[in-house]
Amino acid sequence: MTDTTHAASLEGQSRTPPLLGAQEPARARVTTPAQLSPARAIPLASVPIDAWQMLGERAAEPNGYYLPEWALAENTYAARRANARALCSFDERGALIGLIPHVSALRAYQLPLPALVTADVYPPFTLPLVDRDKSDEALSDMMQQARDSGARALILRDTSIEGPTLQAFARVLARTGLEPIVLRAHRRALLDATRDADTLLHEALGSKKLKELRRQRNRLGDIGEVTYKVASTVEDIVPALEVFFQLEASGWKGRRGTALSQNADNLAFIRHAVHDMAARGHCEIVSLYAGATPVAAAMVLRHLDRAFYLKMGVDERFAKYSPGVQLTLDLTRQMCADPAIASVDSTADPGHPMIDPIWRARLAIGDVLIPLRHNDPFIPVIRAAIALRRAALLPARKAVRLLRKIKDIRQ
Repeated sequence: MTDTTHAASLEGQSRTPPLLGAQEPARARVTTPAQLSPARAIPLASVPIDAWQMLGERAAEPNGYYLPEWALAENTYAARRANARALCSFDERGALIGLIPHVSALRAYQLPLPALVTADVYPPFTLPLVDRDKSDEALSDMMQQARDSGARALILRDTSIEGPTLQAFARVLARTGLEPIVLRAHRRALLDATRDADTLLHEALGSKKLKELRRQRNRLGDIGEVTYKVASTVEDIVPALEVFFQLEASGWKGRRGTALSQNADNLAFIRHAVHDMAARGHCEIVSLYAGATPVAAAMVLRHLDRAFYLKMGVDERFAKYSPGVQLTLDLTRQMCADPAIASVDSTADPGHPMIDPIWRARLAIGDVLIPLRHNDPFIPVIRAAIALRRAALLPARKAVRLLRKIKDIRQ
C-alpha cells in the first residue's frame, strides 16, 4: 500500500505518446540472446520477453514490479522512468538467469558519479531478478559487465537487504574481500500470511479494537450489504480499475492533485500494467462495497509466494466506518487463506499509521552500494555525494509535507 512520499515523485511527468487503449499490452521488441552483447547493457525494451518471464518464474526472491508486464509498461508510458537499460546474464543454454534494470547516477541522483543505479519503479522496490539456482553466476557476470562499462559501483535502491539476493551479492563480493555497503535502511509492514488470520488480527489489534471495527462494519451494512470483491481476470479487472481510479481521485489525493488518474502518463502506465499483469495472473483489484456503492479499493500484485499491496482509494464520505481498515482486514483473511501466498509487502512508509498496527511482521528495505573494485578511492566519494544530496533534500521534503498539511487543514 503505497504512501504519499513516493506518489509525489510521479507528479509533473511530461506527456508520452497517446494511449493506444487499455486492451493493448506494452511489449518488448523480439530479440534473441544471440543478438545481445554479453559485455554491455542493453535497452530494457530489448530484453527477450519470454526469457524474462521464465526468469520471473525462477527468481530467487519475488519482485512483482520487475516483472516484464509491469516494468515494460512503466518504461513505455511513465516519461520520467522511460528508456532504462538492463544488465543481463545468460547461461550456456541461452536462458536468462539475471536482470538488473538500471540508469546512470546522473539520471538517478543528478550527480555525475561512476555508478549504475537500479531503475526506479512505482512503488519503490528495485530488487534484481536472479535465477534461484544460478544467482552467484548471474551476479558475478552482471557485475563484470558493470566494471567493463566503467562503473565503480552498483547502487540498489529500495531493495530487500535480508533476502537471498543480497546474500548472493555478499558471497560474490567476499571472493575479492569486498562486502555490500548499506547506505540507509528501514523496516516496513509485512503480513505473515502463513498464520491463521483471526489469530493474527486478534494479537495485533486486540478484542476491544476488533469489536469496534465490527460495530463500524455493521453500521456500514445499514447502507447496504457489505461485500468484499476480488477482480483477477482481465474482463473483471478493467472495470474494477476504473472504480479504483474514481475512489482515489475523490479523496485527499485528488485534492492534492496526486491521484494516478490526474496524470496522463500515470494513467496510461497503470492501465497497461494492470491489464498485462492480470493476463499473466499477477494482479488483482480488491474492493469493498456497501450495497452497490464502492467504499474502498486497492491494487494487489502477486509474484511467486509474495503479494504486494499498493495504492488504496476510499470514499471519504464513509470515513467513520474505517473503509480502508475494513478492506485491509478482508485482504488479510484472503491472503492467509491462500496457500500460494506466504507474505504480503505493504509497500508503505515505515511507521504507517494504518497498516503498521495490523501487519506486525517487518520487511527490511534499504539502499545498498555494491563496490566493483578492491580499495577503490571512488567509493568514499560516491557514498559522501549521495549522503550530502539526501541531507540537502531533507529540509525541502519536510517543507512540502508541512505545506500539504496546512493546505489539507484549510480545505
